[in-house]
Formats: sequence, C-alpha cells, structure tokens
Amino acid sequence: MKAICNFIAQWMGILVLLVAALSLIVPPSFLWIDTWVINPLLGLIMFGMGLTLSPKDFRVVLSHPKDILLGCCAQFTVMPLLAWLLTWLFGLPKELALGVILVGCCPGGTASNVITYLAKGDLALSVGMTATSTLLAPLLTPLLVLLLAGTMVEVDTIGMLLSIVYVVIAPIVVGLLCQRFLPRITRAVVPYLPAFSSLGIAMVVGIVVSHNAGKLLTCGLLIIAVVMLHNVLGLTVGYLVGRALRLTRPKCVALSIEVGMQNSGLASSLAVLHFAAFPLATIPGAVFSVWHNISGALAARFFQHGNSEV
Repeated sequence: MKAICNFIAQWMGILVLLVAALSLIVPPSFLWIDTWVINPLLGLIMFGMGLTLSPKDFRVVLSHPKDILLGCCAQFTVMPLLAWLLTWLFGLPKELALGVILVGCCPGGTASNVITYLAKGDLALSVGMTATSTLLAPLLTPLLVLLLAGTMVEVDTIGMLLSIVYVVIAPIVVGLLCQRFLPRITRAVVPYLPAFSSLGIAMVVGIVVSHNAGKLLTCGLLIIAVVMLHNVLGLTVGYLVGRALRLTRPKCVALSIEVGMQNSGLASSLAVLHFAAFPLATIPGAVFSVWHNISGALAARFFQHGNSEV
C-alpha cells in the first residue's frame, strides 16, 4: 500500500493532468459530483497539512522571522500584482479576470513543500512560509481581492474571510489537535497523506473542469496561456527577489517555489462559493492546479541541475 501511495504522490502532476483531460473530453466522468464537494475535499487536504505540521515548524517562524516575513511579503505582492497585470495586458473578460486574481491572492500551495524538498531548497523556510501565508490568508486574501477586483464585481470580504477560516484554518487546527492528542494514529496515517492530497487535488480539478467543460473549450487557449505565464513569472520573480535580498541559493529556491505555487484549489472554491454568478471564474484555479504541478516538477529538476554545478 505504501508503494502505491508513493507512486501516486510522485506522479501527482501527471495524475492531475490526466484527470483534467478526462473531465474535459468526457465531462460526465465527474459531472455527477456536485460542486459543493470541493469545500470538504479542500478541508480534508488542509486537515492532512495540520497532521504533518509540528511545533518545530512554527519555531522556524520565530527563529527566522525576517526570512518568513520577506517571503510572505513577496507571496502577497508578486502574485496578486502579476495577476492584475496579466488580466489587463490580455484584456480578459471579467469572469476570467476575476478567477486569475483569485488565484493570485491565495496563499502558497501545500505541494510547494514537496517541490522545495525535491529541488534541494530550504525546506524549513518553505514550510514556515506555507504555514504563515495560510494563517494570514483569511485577512489578506479577501482584502487583496477587494482591492484588485472590487471595481469589476461586488466582493463579500467578510464572507470570504469566514470561508477561508472554515475550509483552511479550522481543519489545520483540528489536524494539530489530533497530532497532539492522538499521536499513534497520526504517525500511522501520515505516510499516506501525500497520496491522499494528490487524489484530493485531482478530484477538485476534475469536478471544476467537468462542470465548465463547454466554456473552457471556448476560451481554453487564452486562459491556459495566462495561467502558465502567471505561474512561470511567479517562479522567476520569486527567485530574483531572493537574489536581490542576497539570500542563500537554497532560500532563493524555496522563495521561488513558494511564490510561484498557489493554493489554486482554494481559489476555485472561493469562486464557487462567492461568485456563482460568474462560473468561468472557477476555470483559472483548475488550470493552475494542473499546470503548477507540472511546472513545479520541471522547476525541481532545473534547480537540482543548478545545484550540481555549484
């Protein structure tokens, strides 16, 4: 069983890509699953994150507050501003622009920690940044969406704040409590969590794509190009910010991956919950979920190669 789980986690990018292709070509394969399932799935993924976090991870925040603060500042400035700029440059329709901005304003994705480890980046910094940006998300994500998209659509900032607390923060807290009071059970399930998270992300992508397959086909190439640019520019600018701040190479790698990889499943969830009148707003999050797992794997190989030459 562990071998199967390791295989699933290792090939997560391919799995997500296959599910996306299947749900686009044969929408009924996931159409029978209602969109309300997205939130519980994300909650379970965040619960798994809580099970894997430890007091040591939070001590990293206290022991290296400057690095974490710089990283989170980059997280919540680079990607939101790139999202806004790309929607303006490409003249995206309001619905798609909203979706891209939602992705840009979300915290870092949990898969970034795995990619940072594979890329031989600073894993402690990566975990600390993910945890901190996730905890800051209930406040910063709604405010950034209001700032960047408030002129296009009405933004319910309080509703978004509560949604992020329910879907992200509460499950992580429950996971931490389980780790504290049920350590034996936690240790038994932790090895299977990467595979579980991979399947959960693939399921979210499948649901979102299948419910919007027709609309995705009509604007697919444009939004795919924007999403790919958003992610690649995030990875690049994140690394350059680290270099400009004279951080070590492992820290630059961690910063690049943390900035470039977003919790795009949360973006799709927020689109479903708070912008139901704009169904296309869920698409950028789904496309980003597929692409950033592929680009993350490519980035890990690139940084590995760079390390071998240092």
